[in-house]
Amino acid sequence: MAQRTALVTGGGRGIGRAIAERLTVAGCAVAAADIEGGDVTMDVTDPGSVAAAIAQVERELGPLDILVNNAGWDELRPFLETDEDFWQRVIEVNFTGCLRTTRAVLPGMVERGYGRIVNIASDAGRVGSSGESVYSGAKGAVIAFSKAIAREVARSGVTVNCVCPGPTRTALLESMGPKLAEALERAIPMRRIGEPADVAHAVAFLASDGAAYITGQALSVSGGLTMI
Repeated sequence: MAQRTALVTGGGRGIGRAIAERLTVAGCAVAAADIEGGDVTMDVTDPGSVAAAIAQVERELGPLDILVNNAGWDELRPFLETDEDFWQRVIEVNFTGCLRTTRAVLPGMVERGYGRIVNIASDAGRVGSSGESVYSGAKGAVIAFSKAIAREVARSGVTVNCVCPGPTRTALLESMGPKLAEALERAIPMRRIGEPADVAHAVAFLASDGAAYITGQALSVSGGLTMI
């Protein structure tokens, strides 16, 4: 992936930071975009912020070859304890933000005849997750959107795929408390919680030329917790 330019949203910490570091090791020029702690400031819920950040990255690093839509947000809440403000924030960060960034970079990729878009969805979007009903719906939408766009641009040298993390050692998992983490660890066939690097390796593969004939796929990285 030498000489490729990549943008990773939500790249300031956790899975996003691991992805940015892995792509850098692979030889990409990488911009980690985040509300705070990134190389460039981006709020995926703000169209103006998205446009300004992408313009800055392309001005400094060149046209984008790789987009990783990783920005996400959630809180564990039973559906009956949520309201429309909560729904809107979950959907804006996890789904609409993905639409915004993809719409901003896809025309250039199609015009140049090359692009890799990797959207970080979730196994919650494939099988559902208690306490994450709206998040599950938003990530399910990311998966469906990715498949549809993959079909639309398949002849343009652009691939679009999803990586679906299972339980992964992030701030969200830590907020759930040690008892839940221990229960998840027992449920996973590999008997360990995923690390951000596990997700990053999958993303790097799908962003590489070695995955040029793979598009419209949703790859679970879950230690065998989900096998569908």
